[in-house]
Amino acid sequence: MTDQRDSRDLDELLSLVRRLRGPDGCPWDQEQTLQSVRAHILEEAHEVAAAIDDENVEDLADELGDLLFQVCFVAELAREKTSISMSSILQRIIDKMVERHPHVFGDEDLGDSQSVSRAWERRKASALPRERSLLDGVPASIPALLGAYRVGQKAAGVGFDWRNADEVRAKAVEELQELDEAISGGDHQEIESEVGDLLFAVASWARHLSVDPERALAGSSLRFRSRFRHIEVSMGDELFLGDANSDAHRERLEESWAQAKELERNSDPAD
Repeated sequence: MTDQRDSRDLDELLSLVRRLRGPDGCPWDQEQTLQSVRAHILEEAHEVAAAIDDENVEDLADELGDLLFQVCFVAELAREKTSISMSSILQRIIDKMVERHPHVFGDEDLGDSQSVSRAWERRKASALPRERSLLDGVPASIPALLGAYRVGQKAAGVGFDWRNADEVRAKAVEELQELDEAISGGDHQEIESEVGDLLFAVASWARHLSVDPERALAGSSLRFRSRFRHIEVSMGDELFLGDANSDAHRERLEESWAQAKELERNSDPAD
């Protein structure tokens, strides 16, 4: 019953999109193109990610709906200009998922998630035309840290990878040393290059630790925002009127930062 209801609701949403695009529809929606809605679908995807990070079920339901609308809207724009239809889109992804999960729909035996991930990347690589790179599947528009993570994943799928997290840690230490040397040399372009190499190594290290570096960094940024907000509230005008370079000002900042961290620990339900 639920599957039938889902199907009817998807059909209703597609009909709604076509009505908006139709002769008696919305002037704004009628003017949109694939290029003009690109930013909207990216924005909605980020808002879904934010709802996941906030663990807010109500927001997640709303944001998933907004993202699904954008997907249907893009599908309708594509249908109008090409032979692509929502039916063909759905059938393509169904066929692809069945093909790439032989351990579920076939007789392949994969014991853990890491084996599944490596097999997934191998199957994707084997299906690529030889004139294309395996890494072409990582879009240029993806955030750089996440891109580094995905590039490493794809290379690992064909065996080009460190054997364990300790080896990647050693590589990160090596890259840090090379950054120190570049700083000593004073060549800004070389410094930038070594910073990039260090970040790439850290992304690979995170992958070996089963950590999504993009999510980890987003979490750190949120914690920084919260702690800095505590500094702003606790210091008030003192934050802006004090001598930013004085030892006393820095000590006051560190004191307020430590208070914020302590409050954070005390409010953590896991404690």
